[in-house]
Amino acid sequence: MEAFHYLNQALHCEQLPLKQLAREQGTPLYIYSRQLLEENYRAFDQAFAALPHLVCYAVKANSNLSILKLFHDLGSGFDIVSGGELFRVRQVESDPQKIVFSGVGKRISEIDYGLKTNILLFNVESWGELEVIQARAKSLNQTARIAFRINPNVDPQTHRHIATGLGEHKFGVPAEETISLYQQARTLSHVEITGISCHVGSQLTSLAPFVDAAQKILTLVRELEALGIALKYIDLGGGLGVRYRDESPPTRRDYAQTLAGCLEGSGKVLILEPGRTLAADAGVLLTEVLYLKKSQERQFVIVDAGMNDLIRPGLYDAFHEIRPVEQTTAPSMAADVVGPVCETTDFLARQRDLPAVAPGALLAIMDAGAYGFSLSSNYNSRPRPAEVLVHSGNYQVIRKRESYEDLIRGERRS
Repeated sequence: MEAFHYLNQALHCEQLPLKQLAREQGTPLYIYSRQLLEENYRAFDQAFAALPHLVCYAVKANSNLSILKLFHDLGSGFDIVSGGELFRVRQVESDPQKIVFSGVGKRISEIDYGLKTNILLFNVESWGELEVIQARAKSLNQTARIAFRINPNVDPQTHRHIATGLGEHKFGVPAEETISLYQQARTLSHVEITGISCHVGSQLTSLAPFVDAAQKILTLVRELEALGIALKYIDLGGGLGVRYRDESPPTRRDYAQTLAGCLEGSGKVLILEPGRTLAADAGVLLTEVLYLKKSQERQFVIVDAGMNDLIRPGLYDAFHEIRPVEQTTAPSMAADVVGPVCETTDFLARQRDLPAVAPGALLAIMDAGAYGFSLSSNYNSRPRPAEVLVHSGNYQVIRKRESYEDLIRGERRS
């Protein structure tokens, strides 16, 4: 049975009716399926069983502590991009030797935090960054394990805002500078070269970019080893797409078999950084219809969830399926589903065919488990939603709904 399914014409998460959650916890509300999160992780990890590998969940996809604890208990490591994310994963007693620190703008305080925590490695994105890491490691009498993140100039064939592997992007160092950088790095006293890294983008629906990037990285590995620079890890990032609408992303098995074919005989440990593929379909955003409104050109369904709760449609023009919580035989209508935020960009869907709804109806915005709450904000001074984790017929609140008092915590009146 699917984690989100209709039973007696009512949408359920596992065995729990979403209508009950709305009644008891209010809306907007993020709802996650524990069953599906576990299934997604196990399927991903087992797909790579034939390869020495380390799965490091990309914390930025969904950083709720309960979800981090769930993945930790399943054996996952973590891919982090900030000191705050490092703090989060340490709250769930994560193994420092399963933490990879990525990101182009690491502050000195964040580098120190990583060094003192003794993380597995830093994915270094510039020579200037490595100089700072060397200086801080020397000052703290630590050794920093590092990998350079390489920009392979590979077209990921994804939305331009989530592509990271082309020469025009801020991420990584140019592939043609790799050999020189590694040769310079091995002269540093408090740096240990342990790997090489690459990530070309998110929501990839073709295996070709993964193959192109892996082949370029392996060519560089062979060149480095010919110079006596041995590596233990090859970090190929994440990026495996999910189906939001009509995409046909590769299966986890095909993805794994393809990478295994590329790495066969390399003798390296493969680091993977899945985020979206583990969390996206395991979450929904529940929202209530407030009003119906018709302009000269459009029918609007105004709901209580806005772009501050789920910004992906406005930011990426992303598609999320919208399901009525109660099935109906009412005729469909084409409508824009919009929120209360004072911005034209505040929409969840445009010209979407929906069953006719009335104020008070509940809608579920599907596949919102990744980059949903983690991208939310308090714009328009709107408290962020609660989050709940469902297991079978029960649930727990894993983040309380914010109050008005939460909005001004830390502020002062002059």
